[in-house]
Amino acid sequence: MKPTRVLPVAVAVAALLCLLAVSSMPLLLAEAQPAPRAQVALPRVHFVATGGTISNKTGGRLTAEELAKSMPGVERYARLTHEQFANVASSELTLEQWIGLSKRINEIFASDKELAGIVVTSGTDTLEETAFFLHLTVRDPRPVVIVGSMRNPSTVGYEGAANLLEGVRVAADPSARNKGALVVLNDEINSARNVTKSDALRLQTFRSREYGQLGVVDRDRVVFFNQIVQRHNEQSEFDISKVAELPRVDVIMVYQGASGDLIKAAVDNGAKGLVIAVAGAGATSGTQNEGLTYAASKGVFIVTSTRTGSGRIAPPQRQPEGGTSFQPTPDQQKRRQFTIAGEDHTPIKARVLLMLALTKTHDRNELQRIFSEY
Repeated sequence: MKPTRVLPVAVAVAALLCLLAVSSMPLLLAEAQPAPRAQVALPRVHFVATGGTISNKTGGRLTAEELAKSMPGVERYARLTHEQFANVASSELTLEQWIGLSKRINEIFASDKELAGIVVTSGTDTLEETAFFLHLTVRDPRPVVIVGSMRNPSTVGYEGAANLLEGVRVAADPSARNKGALVVLNDEINSARNVTKSDALRLQTFRSREYGQLGVVDRDRVVFFNQIVQRHNEQSEFDISKVAELPRVDVIMVYQGASGDLIKAAVDNGAKGLVIAVAGAGATSGTQNEGLTYAASKGVFIVTSTRTGSGRIAPPQRQPEGGTSFQPTPDQQKRRQFTIAGEDHTPIKARVLLMLALTKTHDRNELQRIFSEY
């Protein structure tokens, strides 16, 4: 009797079992894997265009919509909306438009609590003034990022689209909150309080003097290194919603043999305040002291700010009674009653702050407090 041949049958059964196991493997793996996470929505950023070189192409100006479409890859960082506020050179923006722009930004923030931040385009010539005005008057912790470009869209090497994209990235980043208005160009983030245009033509023109930049926009992320400790955002006392116009404030430069007639002319033509860009830490020249005495006699406040570009003008120390034999003249006493130390503000920034301060108070001590806190 021949033995039973079970080996081929066993092999067949084993092969069938393996086939069933392999065919059911994807189903088992699918059941073992966790369900995919819901995709987190990108932050929303609103873009407000005002014009400037960034939009000034040959034959016309780019609109907010065209600028929004010029940023490659913006959809990876934010959901973008846009509007056209103005389309002019920065030097053509009026003080009334400053007020309107600030009111509009405050309105957007108030009506849209989910918005991450706002980007504003501006011409670079007076960008630092517009940015500082927004720094003082937008009372919301979310970032307002001001961008521009040194080259126009018709020029080889136009950097506007890159700057705008970086501005959107900063506005969308949670780490940009509570830092006031920010100026973003050429991968660098500067505070609107300290930044100034340092070169008429070069791309790396915006500098924060000896204070340094706040941060950078790198390939992988937005990085901040510093913080602004002076008052801004929600700490600001300037409620622009109650302001219809700004008082006239003029800037007068000190130079060798300067005439006080320019000071008198500014006063006679309606200036409510003057910023004197003094030589060094406080020197005037020519007959400017006569002009300043005239201004004080008319109740015009005078802020001293150094023309050097850096350095602090400190408030005068109070002299103890009987501590000195020097007795100021009546004219000198009057001058002191209307003179405010500009602290570390540049002359054009001091002008912006004085205009806003005069909408709040005409008390000399209060004005000095404002310059010391902002």
